[in-house]
Amino acid sequence: MAALTKTALTAYAAVALPLAAAALPVHVQVPKFYSGLGLDLAVIGAVLLGVRLLDAVSDPLLGALADRIPRRFGGHKAMIAGAVPALAAGLWLLFNPPATLTLLVPWLMAALVLAYLGLSAASIGHLALGSALSRDYAERTRITATRGVAALAGVLCAAAIPELLVRQYGTSEGLASFALGYAPLLALAAAITVFAGPAPAVISTARNMTWRGLLQPLRNPRFRRLAAVFLVNGTAAAVPATLLLFFAADVLQRADLTPLFLILYFAAGAAGMPLWVRLADRAGKVRAWLVSMVLAVAAFVWAWFLGAGDAAAFAAVCVLSGIAFGADLALPAALLADLIDDDEDDRGRPDGAYFGLWHLLEKLALALAAGVALPMLQWLGYQPGSAAGSGSALSLVYALLPCAIKLVAAGMLALTLTDTRHAALFLKEQ
Repeated sequence: MAALTKTALTAYAAVALPLAAAALPVHVQVPKFYSGLGLDLAVIGAVLLGVRLLDAVSDPLLGALADRIPRRFGGHKAMIAGAVPALAAGLWLLFNPPATLTLLVPWLMAALVLAYLGLSAASIGHLALGSALSRDYAERTRITATRGVAALAGVLCAAAIPELLVRQYGTSEGLASFALGYAPLLALAAAITVFAGPAPAVISTARNMTWRGLLQPLRNPRFRRLAAVFLVNGTAAAVPATLLLFFAADVLQRADLTPLFLILYFAAGAAGMPLWVRLADRAGKVRAWLVSMVLAVAAFVWAWFLGAGDAAAFAAVCVLSGIAFGADLALPAALLADLIDDDEDDRGRPDGAYFGLWHLLEKLALALAAGVALPMLQWLGYQPGSAAGSGSALSLVYALLPCAIKLVAAGMLALTLTDTRHAALFLKEQ
């Protein structure tokens, strides 16, 4: 099968940029933004977790819907296009809350539901589309890596632009301006993917939306194993993302450098992507992913020892752990695309059903991180805005907790390498 051209890959990956640009403010800015408006961290964490639990229903349904849309009506691309208005509106509402404190919780819940539905629909459609673009083992890694680079570019924009706007206009006006300017960027990128992106290599017919279809991925033992590792690893990565603003302000006491830290982290992830693609091609995707987990722990554990004035050392931590993060974007989704072949039949591939559950796991990891880390900080006595040096409760939760969780994920993945029942998932196909 011929490899996709760089132009085709770029067109496919285009919408990943604004999708990632929306995700970062929601996950990083919302806790600090709404705590500044008067909500307790425990309340914010509970809302984030509660709204994410709704995805247990919506994401599988959206995945099944993606498989149900006939190709003559656009298939997975139609899902992407239809999600644009909901995502743009939800993001705008999220950063334009009412002034009344009693309305903040229901407003936050409603805005998150709308934004998450739009983001979920677009992301599931995009992931499912990418999974069906090629049948080749190495080409699938190349597709997911290209999407990952576009996503990192979006994250870099979301890391720098909101902070710059906040400095110039203040928190409320700055984040509101970002949400307003986001809408046309999302519409343009979605149009590029929908109208100029490549067509799937696998022709699928519409599937009936049944409970059996919704739960089909869970009957695949290889998916269950991969999903468990993905969830634990994703939770480890989400804890620092949730707490970065607090760590930079109260431990490093350099809140002004937060955009720089994010840029270094995600730029390193993009720069390291070719390394993981080559390593996966030579040693297999799972072995490459395992190496990245070990590197992530070895790099990030040093954040525990840092305190005020250690911005340069933390920048080095961001670069090294960022390189490892690139593998999380490139390899797990490529592994999932490989194992969906198990359920391909005369109707094609159920990519939507698989990626509906996959996207649910991504968000569940973020919710678990917020739902555990934020209440844990409050229980340990941490107060936002108070100085916290190395070895503090904030350093404990920010640095050591994710390293411990990451080691659990690495252990789970390492055990699969000795499981001959699922060897096809773990060994490179020849």
